[in-house]
Amino acid sequence: MDPLTQLLDGPRARGACTLHTVMSPPWAIDVRDHAALTLVVVISGRARVISPHGEADLGPGDVALMRGPDPYVVSDSAGSSPTITILPGQRCVSAEGEEVHLTMSHGVGTWGNDPDGEDTMIVGAYEDGSAVGRLALAALPPMAVLPSGRVDPALVDLLTREVTSDRVAQASLTDRLLDSLLVMAVRAWLEEDCDRCPSWLRGQSDPVVAHALDLLHERVAEPWTLDTLARACVVSRATLAARFQRAVGTPPMTYLRTWRLTLAADLLTAHPELGLEAVAARVGYGSAFAFSTAFRRHTGVSPSRYRSRSRLEAVPS
Repeated sequence: MDPLTQLLDGPRARGACTLHTVMSPPWAIDVRDHAALTLVVVISGRARVISPHGEADLGPGDVALMRGPDPYVVSDSAGSSPTITILPGQRCVSAEGEEVHLTMSHGVGTWGNDPDGEDTMIVGAYEDGSAVGRLALAALPPMAVLPSGRVDPALVDLLTREVTSDRVAQASLTDRLLDSLLVMAVRAWLEEDCDRCPSWLRGQSDPVVAHALDLLHERVAEPWTLDTLARACVVSRATLAARFQRAVGTPPMTYLRTWRLTLAADLLTAHPELGLEAVAARVGYGSAFAFSTAFRRHTGVSPSRYRSRSRLEAVPS
């Protein structure tokens, strides 16, 4: 599986917090929920997003992707001071510390300071990083904004209707629609902002490097060396090394190691039934010991510790 397919196949929401938010100015929300990724789509009115990584004014149809865990503020276009804070576990508290989640609810899936508010949004939060996929989180910047038209408004309308319905299996369908909306947004961002795209996407501009990347991605478990990869690409070692470095920014074997360990991280969280030997074999390591050593060097923790920590993070507060 190539990395773009892997990335877009990654999101699998499980009980994501998805709300139809309705607000009347002045309003501002200080978001400190530590969610792995949040998607905000403005339906009507205006919104302003301010984070440590930038700020943007949003209008109808605009989409903002906010990668956690850094806090950010969403407010009306005037940039009002926050009166509500969203804490981990999607706890909503006022400036006085009062719980306001229930008092600001207005029927199924609708929340805000005014049920008839002019500023309306769909907000979907992936609280658990494993539900998004390590590759997607690594590819995205801390904040990305897409202008109106980059995601299908029909999908937004369908998600809005489903969020606010109380039909059978509503939560499951809402999760799948949120996944679809996120995939569409990520794909649009990759196509629109290639200067900040991951190295594997930028490398597609060179046909030799693109072929090398395809081989590494599709046959990750093979015992590749620079020699065997160069022969498969029908170029010399020196030519492949120079062109790969120029297009991708790292040597081929360094890239392969990072790609293998990125895949391994997703396998550890998404497939708890797989033992370390099985994970190692799938990503091209000859033994669990060799894999564990490389994984610890890459992430700072052992595979077992990484898997355990991911499980704990997935448990709701």
